Amino acid sequence: MPLTPAQKKALEAEMAEYVGKSIGPPIVARDAVNEPMIRRWCEVLGDANPAYLDPAAAKETVHDGIVAPPTMLQAWALPGFEMARGYDEPTNEQQRLHKLLSDHGYTGVVGTNTSQGYTRYLRPGDVITDETVIESISEEKATALGIGYFIVTRTTYRDQDGEEVGWLTFRCLKYIPAQQPQAPAEEGAAPAAPGRIRPPMGHDNSWWWNLVAEGTFPIQKCNECGTLHHPPRPMCGACRSMDKGWVEASGRGTLYSYTVIRHPQFPGYDFPIVAAVVDLEEGVRIVSNVVECDPADVHIGMALEGFIHEDEDGFKLPLFRPAK
Repeated sequence: MPLTPAQKKALEAEMAEYVGKSIGPPIVARDAVNEPMIRRWCEVLGDANPAYLDPAAAKETVHDGIVAPPTMLQAWALPGFEMARGYDEPTNEQQRLHKLLSDHGYTGVVGTNTSQGYTRYLRPGDVITDETVIESISEEKATALGIGYFIVTRTTYRDQDGEEVGWLTFRCLKYIPAQQPQAPAEEGAAPAAPGRIRPPMGHDNSWWWNLVAEGTFPIQKCNECGTLHHPPRPMCGACRSMDKGWVEASGRGTLYSYTVIRHPQFPGYDFPIVAAVVDLEEGVRIVSNVVECDPADVHIGMALEGFIHEDEDGFKLPLFRPAK
């Protein structure tokens, strides 16, 4: 039931008290910046920059030694499993703000965008601390998902000497889910089952999903240097060109890594789910699901074949199954 003007005014006054607050005490990274984590990060992303991996080569760079990729900034102090706890019984100001909105009917939440800034490169031995502040809350907005409020947090990262090394802003929408139009059901028929959560689509990746919807398995290709990329991106990481094209993948690949998800279970999915990182034979990796086999039979290095799967609601996406 919609809030009355008086109720909405009271809610917004209570929300305003959160702006400018730290969500809780600063978080100190459990581990110092270290070369093994840097190496694993680079392996997963396919980043062979010697400044991150080769001590001798890194010594000859302007860094005078190994440094961490800047995009690892958030990873060093990111909490673990405890991030999933606290939304029923809030443990920090951000969770209390979200619960306040949920209690007033704004039960939906979706991340909309994030930005990072890097003050300096991190080196092995640095100990990172992050502190997050609720920076702003918008006025109520009408969106395709429903009416809601955009909440922006800003996290500042500091080293062991208290010096800033970078920052991150994150914006999410807390909203009242809009009623989705549905075809009238026949009398006595069961309601339609919920479907898979659709991926966010924007300027840089909607073309990819549109090709998938046509039954194609595309890989982005730089028209300048020919480098293949996945996921889609606005600029080639090899030559910095923004002239983009694509090629069709064969679908053949091998399993690089995987995990079996059993809980928590969300409507619209069949559990257990085998979430996988697949090495395509074209030389790029893709995150997908392995299906049509017992999770107990899944193993790293197994040969896979990709295909375009269509959900009951018509949504298409690439999945993988054991190669025949």
